[in-house]
Amino acid sequence: MGRGDLSGAEWERLRPFLLVSNRRCGRWRDHRQVIDGILCRVRTGVQWRDLPERFGPWKTVHERHRLWSADGTGERLLRQVQAAADAAGEIDWDISVDSTIVRAPVCGRCPHRSAAGPRIKGGRTGGTPGRNAVAEPERPPGGGGAGGEGLGRSRGGFTTKLHLSADGRCRPLSLTVTAGQRADCTQLKPVLEKIRVPRPGPGRPRKKPDSLAADEAYSNGPCREYLRRRGIRHTIPEKTDSQAARLRKGSRGGRPPGFDEQRYKKRSTVERAINCLKQHRAVAARYDKRGYVHLGTATAAALTIWLRF
Repeated sequence: MGRGDLSGAEWERLRPFLLVSNRRCGRWRDHRQVIDGILCRVRTGVQWRDLPERFGPWKTVHERHRLWSADGTGERLLRQVQAAADAAGEIDWDISVDSTIVRAPVCGRCPHRSAAGPRIKGGRTGGTPGRNAVAEPERPPGGGGAGGEGLGRSRGGFTTKLHLSADGRCRPLSLTVTAGQRADCTQLKPVLEKIRVPRPGPGRPRKKPDSLAADEAYSNGPCREYLRRRGIRHTIPEKTDSQAARLRKGSRGGRPPGFDEQRYKKRSTVERAINCLKQHRAVAARYDKRGYVHLGTATAAALTIWLRF
C-alpha cells in the first residue's frame, strides 16, 4: 500500500457498489488498483502518462475515470458513503454554500492545451470564448456548466468556478462546475438539488438541510424566495445597496430579512471544505479538457475527504 492508496477498510466501504463486469467490456480490471491510480493523479496532478507502473496501464486508469465521470459512478459512490455517514448520525445538516475559482493553467497568453476544451468546427476550442467566437458545443454527459466546458474569462483570467455545499463538518455534499464568470447566486438551486443522501432502508433520499448559511453573493430575491418555498431556514446577510433601497422606500420597503449572527459564523465550514478540496492539485488547477471530467475529479477528491475525515 502506497501513500494515498485506499486502506482495507476504505476499500470495503466502496467494493459492494462497484460492478465486477459490464456487457460491453467484459470483466473489469481490478477496481482497487485503478481507483488508487485515479486518487494518485487527483492528489498529485501528474499527467496520466506519468502514473507509476504499479497502477497498471495509464490508459486504463484514465478511461475508467472518464467513463465514471460521464455515467455518474463517482457521484453514486459519494452518495453511498454519505448515506452510511447519515445512518450513523455523523452528518451535520446545518450546511453552507459557496464557490471557488479554479485557474486553468496558461502558457503565455494562450490557455494550456490540457484545459482548453474540446476542439470544435472551425478550429477553435470549446472553452475559449473570443470576440468572434462560434456557437458552443453541446453540453457533455454529466454537465459542464455554462461556457461550453465550464471555462470562461473572469477577473482571475481563464478560469472555472466550482460551486459546492458542505455539511457542518467541512465535507462536500454536492458539487457543480460552471464558467469562471458565472454569478454564485445562479447556482444555488442546482447545488441544493444535487443533495441526495439515500436512506439505509426504503424511502426517499434526504434532500433538505436543517438550515443554510451563505454570503452576500446569494442575497437576492430569487434565492430567498426559493429557500422560503422549500421551507429551508437560511442566514444570508443583506447587501448594502439593497438595505439602502429598502430604507428609501420607508414602510413600503418591508421588514429586513432575518439574520442570525451566531449561525452565520458556522459558514466557515464551507471555506474549510474548499481548502480540503484544493489540497488535491488536480482540483486546485484544472488540467482536464472536458467539464464533466473535471467535475469527476472534484468528486473523487470529495470522496477521499468523506472516507478519511
